[in-house]
Amino acid sequence: MHVIHDLAYLFGGVFLANAVPHFVSGMMGRSFQSPFANPPGKGLSSSCVNVIWGFVNFLLAYLLLAQVGHFNLRNAEQALSAGLGILLMGLYSAYSFGRFHGGNLSSHQER
Repeated sequence: MHVIHDLAYLFGGVFLANAVPHFVSGMMGRSFQSPFANPPGKGLSSSCVNVIWGFVNFLLAYLLLAQVGHFNLRNAEQALSAGLGILLMGLYSAYSFGRFHGGNLSSHQER
C-alpha cells in the first residue's frame, strides 16, 4: 500500500508545482502556455484560463496529498515523494517554458 501512497504523493507534488506558474501568471494578468491553447502547450491561454487551470491543479494536488493515505510532511519518505514530484515538474517546466521565454539560454549564450 505504501507504493500507491508514494505514487499519489509524487503526483501530488507534480500537480502542486504545475499549479504555481499558471495560477500566478493568471493572477498577474499575463497570458501563459496551457494545454488549452492552440497549439496545446505552446500557444498562449488567457489569464483567466490560467487561473482556472492553476486552481484545478491545486485541487488535484490537495486530493492526492491530503485524501490518499495519511500524508505527513514530517515523514521523510512521504515528503521525499512529494518533493521529487515538485522537482521533476519544476525541471520539466523550466525546460518546456524556457523555450518560449529565453530561460534555456546560459548567460554565455545571451551575450
